[in-house]
Amino acid sequence: MATKSLYVGNLPYSVNEAGLMDLFSEYGAASARIIEGRGFGFVDVEEDQVEAAIQARHDSDLDGRTLVVNVARPREERSDRSGGGGYGGGGGRRRY
Repeated sequence: MATKSLYVGNLPYSVNEAGLMDLFSEYGAASARIIEGRGFGFVDVEEDQVEAAIQARHDSDLDGRTLVVNVARPREERSDRSGGGGYGGGGGRRRY
């Protein structure tokens, strides 16, 4: 059966891939990927279970965090922001 990827955001940093798989096991979870240090990940579920998984897990609580669950979209290209950078700003007084 075909699978579809779900984005799962606002994850507690204590969650690992096995925990994410377990959370979505009743929806036919096939694999999970955690983006370390970012608080989100992806889980592949059976295509016919996508809506049920979103309905059940979106806005649900996991270790005190409210999950965001939706269909994963391809990563968008970012525009080149090479017009500055660094810490910018300033406005402070120079000290000699």
